[in-house]
Amino acid sequence: MPTFTALTTLTGKAQAEALGDAMERLNPEPTGVGVFEVEDGSGLWEVGGYFTEVPDQAGLALLATLHKAKPFAVSELPETDWVAHVRRELAPVEAGRFFVYGSHDADKVPGDKIPLLIEAAMAFGTGHHGTTLGCLKALDHLLGEGLKGEKVADIGCGTAVLAMAAARVWPEAQILASDIDQVAVDVAEANMEANGMKGAVECLEAAGFDAPALKAAAPYDLIFANILKGPLVALSPDIAAHLRDGGYAILSGILNEQADDVISVYAQNGINLVKRDEIGEWTTLILRK
Repeated sequence: MPTFTALTTLTGKAQAEALGDAMERLNPEPTGVGVFEVEDGSGLWEVGGYFTEVPDQAGLALLATLHKAKPFAVSELPETDWVAHVRRELAPVEAGRFFVYGSHDADKVPGDKIPLLIEAAMAFGTGHHGTTLGCLKALDHLLGEGLKGEKVADIGCGTAVLAMAAARVWPEAQILASDIDQVAVDVAEANMEANGMKGAVECLEAAGFDAPALKAAAPYDLIFANILKGPLVALSPDIAAHLRDGGYAILSGILNEQADDVISVYAQNGINLVKRDEIGEWTTLILRK
């Protein structure tokens, strides 16, 4: 079945959300509409829809004019077996002592590495993205410095590859992984089971630290938060409150040009920079309270 996309950009969250709502009423109807802020400081928002029939281009043009958006770019996506494609394109990743791989590469796991199995179908958090890779390298660095983790939290865990890595090196630790999306929590639990680690990490649905179990386990020796600049800034007081004195935070999801702002906000909350690392356009920070 062919899939068509229609994408545009405009300024302002309210205007973008209004355009997204209006797209829902098109005929033929889109199978889904997304509204996202462009994370480059431009103030632009992207609005896009997916269609299984050719969209009404006259209707899209009218909506773009009414909402002061750029003209929609309409494209037909080729039919692709994405899982097979990802398997071909995503080679195993080494991050210090960690080796992240899909089951199709199980025969490539080195004997001297800590294996982390993440299926290729679960694209974010496979270790290939600069943010996830940066966090694994940051953990590897702290392990080299002698960090011993007894309590660890992975906030916005996605596939929970970071929590899984912590559980591999600290099997006796209390480790919690949370995400605002129950689907991500289900994926995290499935990954734990696939790695023979069922029960090694408590996976739960929560926004930030808004869960009794997360609050009860504090203070933490290490907190991962691989999300985006805005949520990281908003979470800074909570991370400070839930981190023990001398504890570490590994933060990512930060564009290189945003890193200084994040460092400044965390310093105001008593959590100071230890190390920063850039991979492509993304920065990972190690901070200490």
